[in-house]
Amino acid sequence: MEHASAVPNSQIPKYITAAINSPDRPAADKELDRARRPDQVMTFLGIKPGMQVADIFAVGGNTSELLARIVGPSGKVYSQNIKLPERLKKAEEVWKARLKEPGMANTLVEVIKPLDAPDLLPVSPGSLDAVVLNQNYHDMVWMGVDGDELNATIFKALESGGVYGVIDNAGAAGSGAKDVKTLHRIDPNFEIAEIEKAGFKLVASSDVLSNSNDPHTEPVFKMNHMDDRFVLKFVKP
Repeated sequence: MEHASAVPNSQIPKYITAAINSPDRPAADKELDRARRPDQVMTFLGIKPGMQVADIFAVGGNTSELLARIVGPSGKVYSQNIKLPERLKKAEEVWKARLKEPGMANTLVEVIKPLDAPDLLPVSPGSLDAVVLNQNYHDMVWMGVDGDELNATIFKALESGGVYGVIDNAGAAGSGAKDVKTLHRIDPNFEIAEIEKAGFKLVASSDVLSNSNDPHTEPVFKMNHMDDRFVLKFVKP
């Protein structure tokens, strides 16, 4: 497995930089860029114009919109959400408003389905180039989602060589899934084992969102978006 670090700005593809800096992109999204480093993450995952991509458990849709701006009008982004609870209604409104932004209507496709639904994504088998799950795998664990079903569905939807990119909040080594609801953290090895069981191969990890000063004992919402995060790239053989 390859271990990757941040690349120089000169190696960030111009289509990624242009998408991030788009004047039409919401200011609230741009405020999160320092913590999320989307230039590095999207470069690491290899997201390109024209791709067919899915964003799983999109919530407010920040990642979905950025993906859509990168893949452009020749690509497609399937932005999937569950029926969000009342406490997330504002996020749902933000998510739905994204379709009305310039250039989004023909690229961004909203999908509302349970996460472990066998018909989760409205695509033909083997048709997606990439699937991204950003900081929500741990939530699915405490919500009781059938991870085996979800990962099998993603595996089926991806083409051979397709990328499954997972970003999440790091828990203490050996902690498994015990802190998924209380601290919103998870041991990366727990996710790796679940995802590899579906047939994926872990080909690379990136330290672009690592924070060695994070003690892994605080809830992530107390970390001001600077908690230790892992970035994993799986491939469908």
